[in-house]
Amino acid sequence: MPIIKSAKKRVKQTKKATIRNSKTKRSLKSAVKAFTASLGTKSSSDAHRKAQSAIDKAAKKNLMHKNKAARKKKQLAAAAKKASGTKAAPKKAAAKKAPAKKKTASKKK
Repeated sequence: MPIIKSAKKRVKQTKKATIRNSKTKRSLKSAVKAFTASLGTKSSSDAHRKAQSAIDKAAKKNLMHKNKAARKKKQLAAAAKKASGTKAAPKKAAAKKAPAKKKTASKKK
């Protein structure tokens, strides 16, 4: 147990932060699980929105790195798209343009 007053305060702050972080992490996990359970149902879009919101909150509070949060959101979106059965629109081939004519300098003598 710390003796110094500031160290005692840090212990109290750490306990509060640990509880707050664990609540955020638990709500994140439950939101993602609810989304995966609702895949293929009508309520999946609502669950998807809630899961993305929970991921954003965790990233905002530095419980999750921003790149990991982006990766998780992308994975959720891919799962939702796969479950809905929609196919991605095929990429159109870029139309080939005729090369621009080069201007040749005419030499006058």
